[in-house]
Amino acid sequence: VSMTDESLFEVGKNVATTEGAVVFENDLFQLIEYKPLTAKVFEKPFLLIPPCINKFYILDLQPENSLIRYAVEQGHRTFVVSWRNPDASLAKATWDDYIEKAVMKAISVVQDITAAPTINALGFCVGGTMLGTALGVLAARGEKPVASATFLTTFLDFSDTGILDVFIDEAFVQYREKELGQGGLMKGSDLSSTFSFLRPNDLVWNYVVGNYLKGETPPPFDLLYWNSDSTNLPGPYYAWYLRNTYLENNLVKPGKATVCGEKLDLGLVDIPAYIYGSREDHIVPIGGAYASTQVLPGKKRFVQGASGHIAGVINPPAKNKRSHWIRADGKLPKTHAQWLLGATENPGSWWTDWSDWLKGHAGKQIAAPKTYGRGKYKATHAAPGTYVKAKA
Repeated sequence: VSMTDESLFEVGKNVATTEGAVVFENDLFQLIEYKPLTAKVFEKPFLLIPPCINKFYILDLQPENSLIRYAVEQGHRTFVVSWRNPDASLAKATWDDYIEKAVMKAISVVQDITAAPTINALGFCVGGTMLGTALGVLAARGEKPVASATFLTTFLDFSDTGILDVFIDEAFVQYREKELGQGGLMKGSDLSSTFSFLRPNDLVWNYVVGNYLKGETPPPFDLLYWNSDSTNLPGPYYAWYLRNTYLENNLVKPGKATVCGEKLDLGLVDIPAYIYGSREDHIVPIGGAYASTQVLPGKKRFVQGASGHIAGVINPPAKNKRSHWIRADGKLPKTHAQWLLGATENPGSWWTDWSDWLKGHAGKQIAAPKTYGRGKYKATHAAPGTYVKAKA
């Protein structure tokens, strides 16, 4: 089912247009560095890790709703992971590969390019789950390259996965393991249909009904274009993810999961964290997003936004839409329901609250770089690069 006229959109022409360049690539991802829009930048660079089950440009749809552009405007030297859309050559790629050769590699390349001892990182949805996993592996190795982490609509603790619980059971996971565990591709179209029954209200119908039928604002078809631009997943990656997260919730059991040869203990990830959840999220229910506050030991800030998995996140301040909730006392009780009792509603976007927080972890300001990359890391393609253009 086509949600929008796809001929109206072209990646790099009218979506994903923030200026930048690819400065590194391997078989899993391209790393994009963005051109500064300020004379000075913070000394700690900023790396975004989007979900690999979709294209990164959800964070860069249009100049006015781009979280990437917003970060650049705030004075952060900004990088993003653009995932490769896997083909048969990646049919055997594993969760470990994505952690070691993608997330951890991106962190180290950003350090190399900027010469910064530590960086700030953000993970969105499964990008956050992978960021948390990578930080756990690094902590097990005694390394702390990340000064602060932002987790947007992310599961680390998969106790409360909402409606997904209904169909992810041992039989379902075993079936997927037999089918894909040794190799193969989880097709993007299959993945979309797996999740689609979670999304109709959140990502399609509330726009059609609220905006279109009620005539509030026209539907943001760029979002629907992005939503139908699906990606494949390597079978072994997908099978490991299903068993170790949704089925067995192993990431929060110290020592239970072994990743990249290390026993994972998220209790060692002792860094400041900004944790965001969307109130009406069907994919990562707000209680599931909140649960990270009980897992990570560092100084944490939790913020709740209105709306769903995507619309709640992509809520730029200029629109002055929706609300966000914070607790002035900073307390993080055991459950989200308890947290909410002491929270106050604030009009408008959570982005400004997050921006203030991130600046507090970004160090002093230095002259913005005049060129992309450094040394062996040369600009090879203009942003948004080539990987994002591959169709599933």
